Amino acid sequence: MKTLMSLIVFFSLLFTAGSAWAMGTVNVNEADAQTISRALSGVGMARAEAIVAHREQNGPFTSVHQLTQVRGIGSRTVEQNLDRIVVGAQGQQE
Repeated sequence: MKTLMSLIVFFSLLFTAGSAWAMGTVNVNEADAQTISRALSGVGMARAEAIVAHREQNGPFTSVHQLTQVRGIGSRTVEQNLDRIVVGAQGQQE
């Protein structure tokens, strides 16, 4: 019984730690695709790579809402991640 309880606690902490990582902020003008996909909810590797490709082709994002110009990133995804996305220096969300 103690072993089962220990396993439950272990996995609970494991999943909570992953969520805490996802709750950090990410500067989409500087981060690589892997970092973006880890930090943003609803953004997998393909969409994160699209964000990086868009940034490389069109220059840095000047507004969080410009992310909707990236194929596969809608306003709902942006709204869900507003507190995690940074586009400017020094933590500006603009």
